Amino acid sequence: MSPTAARRPSLRVERALQREGHRVLAGMDEVGRGALAGPVTVGVVVIDETCRSAPQGVKDSKLLAPQARERMVPRIERWALAHAVGHASADEIDAIGIIAALRLAGCRALDAVAAGGIRPDLVILDGNHDWLTSPQDVGLLAFAHEERVATPQVTTMIKADLKCSSVAAASVLAKVTRDRIMVDLGGNDPYSGYGWVENKGYAAPEHLDALRRLGASELHRRSWRLPGTTDENDASNVPLPAQAVDGSSGDGFAGVDDPYLTDRTAPNDLTRVGER
Repeated sequence: MSPTAARRPSLRVERALQREGHRVLAGMDEVGRGALAGPVTVGVVVIDETCRSAPQGVKDSKLLAPQARERMVPRIERWALAHAVGHASADEIDAIGIIAALRLAGCRALDAVAAGGIRPDLVILDGNHDWLTSPQDVGLLAFAHEERVATPQVTTMIKADLKCSSVAAASVLAKVTRDRIMVDLGGNDPYSGYGWVENKGYAAPEHLDALRRLGASELHRRSWRLPGTTDENDASNVPLPAQAVDGSSGDGFAGVDDPYLTDRTAPNDLTRVGER
């Protein structure tokens, strides 16, 4: 079997899970986790046994050219039982940390499909870390400013975006939606100098150079170690928002004992941040 064929996702995993009793399944994936600006975005694609093989060509969004991703979106939307995309803003990432922001975006996506009467029995997450399960379910504090969301059961799978059609399709929806946001923002002042039309907010050389020249905008993740705004080698220069200090900002976020709120800084070597 060729490497390309081996990486083509299918519904084999989903069908096995359905035979185990999880009739309504949601594939979920995120993009923007490693970006320096803009939201983190989570896509969800829900299927049941009536959803036949995924549209031809569906695969992890990183393996598709931009034009191919765009063409795939309406085909995925027609194929899926339900679909949605959720976001958490740069401000929210700064306030609660990237892991909690992932959950916030994921719950917003699930809320959108629930508004249409669809509630998955199981969510398939790419990777080996369940960032979706609500904090109260793992002994952590939840978001007081959001309604408490009872998240479905979650199963994680390394390289699920390469194996599961539902997860690959969710990746495409998330990537296309977030890219559109960053292109729209990047085409207008005061953000045009950062090159977002091309780099989508990731740590490309022209983006890093612009940060050094222009400083950070309000759409940058200011709690991260950004070139030109902090000493990237000195974590003590990365300020923590007030709610991370005492939990009393009025937004109701949990305090520093919550590990979901302590993951605030980008990797030291920003040039190695991938498009996730």
